[in-house]
Amino acid sequence: MARLSFPGVRGRSLLLVSASITAIGAGLACAEQALAKPLQTGSSGQASVPAGESRVRLVAGSRSRASDEHIVVQGRQAAGMTAEYGRNEASLGPLGTRDLLDTPFSIMTVPRDVIVNQQSRNANDLAQYLPSVQLEMRGDPNTSRPQSRGFEADVISNSRLDGLNMVITTPYAAEQFDSLQVLNGLSGALYGPQNPAGTFDYTLNRPTDRQREHLAFGVDSTSAPFESLDASGRVGRNKWFGYRVTMLNQSGGTYAPGTHLRRGLIAGAFDFRLDSRTTLQIDASQYSYAQRGYAGGFSYATGLALPAAPDLSRRGYGQDFAGYNASTDTALAKLVHRFNEDWSVTLGGLYQDAWRNVFSVTNTLTDSAGHYRPSIAAATTANDFSVWSNLAYVNGKFRTGPFAHQIVIGSNGYSMGTFNPTKGQSAVLGTARIGAPVVFAGTQPYFSGRYQSASIMSQSFLAGDTIALTRRWSIMGTLAWSWLDTTSGNTQGVTTARYNVGPEFTPMTSLIFRPDSRTSLYATWGRAIQAGPVAPASSTNANEVLSPLRSEEYEVGVKYRPLPDLMLSAAGFRMTRGFAFTDPTTGVYREAGQQRNYGVEGQIAGKLTRALSVFGGVTWLDAQTGATGQSLTAHKQVVGVAPVQASALLDYHPSWMRGGAVNASVHVMGRRAADVENRQFAAGFATLDLGARYGFHLYRVPVVVRFGVTNVTDKRYWASVYPSSINGAANAVNSAVAGLPRTYHATTEIDF
Repeated sequence: MARLSFPGVRGRSLLLVSASITAIGAGLACAEQALAKPLQTGSSGQASVPAGESRVRLVAGSRSRASDEHIVVQGRQAAGMTAEYGRNEASLGPLGTRDLLDTPFSIMTVPRDVIVNQQSRNANDLAQYLPSVQLEMRGDPNTSRPQSRGFEADVISNSRLDGLNMVITTPYAAEQFDSLQVLNGLSGALYGPQNPAGTFDYTLNRPTDRQREHLAFGVDSTSAPFESLDASGRVGRNKWFGYRVTMLNQSGGTYAPGTHLRRGLIAGAFDFRLDSRTTLQIDASQYSYAQRGYAGGFSYATGLALPAAPDLSRRGYGQDFAGYNASTDTALAKLVHRFNEDWSVTLGGLYQDAWRNVFSVTNTLTDSAGHYRPSIAAATTANDFSVWSNLAYVNGKFRTGPFAHQIVIGSNGYSMGTFNPTKGQSAVLGTARIGAPVVFAGTQPYFSGRYQSASIMSQSFLAGDTIALTRRWSIMGTLAWSWLDTTSGNTQGVTTARYNVGPEFTPMTSLIFRPDSRTSLYATWGRAIQAGPVAPASSTNANEVLSPLRSEEYEVGVKYRPLPDLMLSAAGFRMTRGFAFTDPTTGVYREAGQQRNYGVEGQIAGKLTRALSVFGGVTWLDAQTGATGQSLTAHKQVVGVAPVQASALLDYHPSWMRGGAVNASVHVMGRRAADVENRQFAAGFATLDLGARYGFHLYRVPVVVRFGVTNVTDKRYWASVYPSSINGAANAVNSAVAGLPRTYHATTEIDF
């Protein structure tokens, strides 16, 4: 068995065990004091209950109704027990927090209750319930590049952590997040230059007003136990200091013999209420992740048939000396000051260093019969991303005559350096066939050296206004001016390409109609830019950085809130983005093509009844490339983008179950193009996940036990299919990653 290198977690298991024992002792002591302490009652004779706690009413018998005495006993429930899957508000970065009915965008939020009830372990798990999102799995099932509406996201420009740019191609622990909000469609006028893949905004856990210690332990698959501790509260005069500390450790075998996983997290979130109007938030985290033996992806040239997906529960599709190491350090600070009820200022900054060592197996298909050639390499592609991101917004409300205004003036942006090794080892392991994998002997390859391969700077100035024309009609306009600076370098430290441009103008405008308090209709138009690509060495203008690529969107939608905790929405859209290719006649790499996607999506989130929660939706999408300079690849379906995609999570928790609940999650993916010429297709599939939980109180301490099975039917399918070039290049190499087999998850959680 290969030794598992895992930086940054030495001694963490001992720390977690010690902290867990301390928390258990403190929790039991608190419970004992609570049992001995009399209830506090108000003037009405009713006991006071802190916000967020459940109430149990006991009525004392009496001969007279007027003398009936009502006693409310304090009680608490563990997270997720009531399955609150709906959100009525959205956080829109510079626009602040707004009611979903007042946001002219397609937005869906995966809340904390979904995360805990589905026993999510990584950032990928959060995205699987969103009907317009797909994942390109790269090197590891915990690391993916997301797509929205058939457009591929960038490494950094489409992803945000509490509103600040973050690297998305590094592993994250689901345990550190409160929610994931995805804005589908263009948002360049809000967030600056980015791919037209929307905005993925992850919200960190924040300190709670009530002191709590949350202990969780469990196991994934057959032998990957974990333990975590989440402690939170506020102390000091007027609760001026808030804290939340999360620690996690997991290590063990996973979905197949010979596989091994290890991950560890330590994260802190701190709030300083400097005065009644000013709050300083400081967050810091270190997440280390490593795996060995995981199945490698399958690469294949255009023209080869993509065989049926393999059974990944069999050993041999990966090797125990191959794997993935990653370490992500993040520090974030935000200062929020409210001048009064109408005006506020927000300042923020983030630093992140995301390091990774990829030495996974690649299985290259050699024919259409399923024979493949496994190889291993210490990748010399980007292995370290260093990021600084920033934001500064001033928000205000005022009136001019009959019109009400909500304005924003501000700036956001980031700078990122990309670093590569100079040398890497590689080896071909042999041959095998799908259906007959082979376990090879070998050793881990290593890379060496370091140079800065690229840097990018993006900064935008923006101004926006939402004008309420009448009680029912409003118009929103946001304007952004952006500056871009990109640089590429080689192993000798020589700058090979550089391009800077600005200010580039990107507008967005929306019309919103509110026929009643529960319904809104909107129409939105916008434009955005993204950094231009670098011409490849094979072109006559090698290393030239092209001008920024442009994208455009038209969208109409409707939102309806039939119940306070239920949101329905539908949207139709048409989106385009430019792309570049090498002209086959002149050999010049230039922007000359366009991807065109249009479709319809429907979303639902919240409670259908008090006992039934739902989360999911369906998307119909037509994604096509335009001219590519090659008749074989022009006007074809975009590789890996399904025409139909749907997901539905149902959670049934009736009162007669007395703390029990069951849930089912269905994921449906249509047939996808498997190469740029559309000669081969990956079959559609549907998977089913089932789960159950039971919550109870032990000496007033909430306890919940959860059990879940993913891919119940043990379906074999291609989870991800994507090309090496998203621009329809004829020489693109395609990749396919198989979905995981049936796996099991069990968790016990205690809230002190």
